Amino acid sequence: MNNFKSQEYQGRAKKSIPGMTQLLSKRPDRFSMGVWPTYYEKAEGIKVWDLDGNVYRDFSIGGVGANILGYADPDVNDAVIGAIQKGSSSSLNCYEEVELAELLCELHPWAEMVRYARSGGEAMAMAVRIARARTGKDVVAFCGYHGWHDWYLAANLGEKDGLKGQLQAGLNPRGVPAGLKDTAFPFFYNDLDALRAIVEKHGNNLAAIVMEPIRHFIPTPEFMPGVMSIAKDTGAVLIVDEISAGFRLVSGGAHLTLGLVPDIAVFSKAMGNGFPIAAVVGKKDVMEASQTSFISSTMWTERVGPVAALATIKKHRKLNVADHLCAMGKEVKLGWSSLAAKHGLDLSVSGLDPVGHFSFNFADNLHARAFFVQEMLKNGFLATDSFYAMYAHTAEDVSDYLNAVDVVFASLRKVLDEGRLKESLEGLPAVAGFTRIA
Repeated sequence: MNNFKSQEYQGRAKKSIPGMTQLLSKRPDRFSMGVWPTYYEKAEGIKVWDLDGNVYRDFSIGGVGANILGYADPDVNDAVIGAIQKGSSSSLNCYEEVELAELLCELHPWAEMVRYARSGGEAMAMAVRIARARTGKDVVAFCGYHGWHDWYLAANLGEKDGLKGQLQAGLNPRGVPAGLKDTAFPFFYNDLDALRAIVEKHGNNLAAIVMEPIRHFIPTPEFMPGVMSIAKDTGAVLIVDEISAGFRLVSGGAHLTLGLVPDIAVFSKAMGNGFPIAAVVGKKDVMEASQTSFISSTMWTERVGPVAALATIKKHRKLNVADHLCAMGKEVKLGWSSLAAKHGLDLSVSGLDPVGHFSFNFADNLHARAFFVQEMLKNGFLATDSFYAMYAHTAEDVSDYLNAVDVVFASLRKVLDEGRLKESLEGLPAVAGFTRIA
């Protein structure tokens, strides 16, 4: 495959952009450096055109979960284009932010007020700031991945990798003030005892309990009631991070399906179908604490984000998008499992149906991942060990994808049996965790 222009831009990026990309999850070494196209010229539906004119169907990370309807969705684009033509910002505020706040509170009857940002990480930082302002306390107990800001990376200021197992290991806290040590403590999903241990030691200074509603595991019957009870007993603000899970299972937060009633829910990614928008949704008595702290930014007032979110959410509700995502994702996960068994590959499949993952359970798993990426590209698919379903995926697309997986798994089995996996790679093996790009 011709990828000369893509490789040229990668070389230019190494010289001009620290780390090559703005998002760790989109770095080419996460897939296979030298093979992964990295840059796109055009994206529409599930199709992506790279800089060298190659066209792929995207069965990979779906814009890292942001493009829930599909790329360049015409209804969302029309709404955004109209907003831009009328002026995307001015000295006044866009009225759409009021309509979006009302819609988000309608979707989440426990909530009464909303603040906006333009990315998930900054929205989570805002939510934690509000919790600390509300309680006058400092400590945060958290479960899951919640972004790059100081409050979260502070967990790695101790001797151990506090974020290991919370999706991303090895995140370096350099630049995070040493004074934030012992302000953020991790616990694991379904482990109430770990949360109780944090409370026992730091309960008098516990500002917030932060958690994803669901990612890899289904909650045990006692987990959600237990977390809510601990939050109530300690006076901590319960924050649910819906940035990844939101709008996958239902129109709104996944917590609505799990019996979890938080004080704050944070959304981004899928809410705007790829346009920059984030929302901190919460109870009035908690949210009004934001007025006792300074939380303000010019670009939180632009018009495109709220307009995109309104169009995305309305279409999501009308078409029952979540049901389609679950159906497509379930078919892909079943396909991975059955095809791995067919070809004798030791494979684990996990994750929600609309956000599935697989992993090779053998020593050369990173080489195997790169081989899979490489061979799927040759078959016309952007593919890796994750699949984020989009509304634009059809049953025919899934069938074609799984036929390609069948072929590639057979090839992988062959090179493994012949001991030729490493020499079969045309690029570098995939990397795991956080590493520096040379």
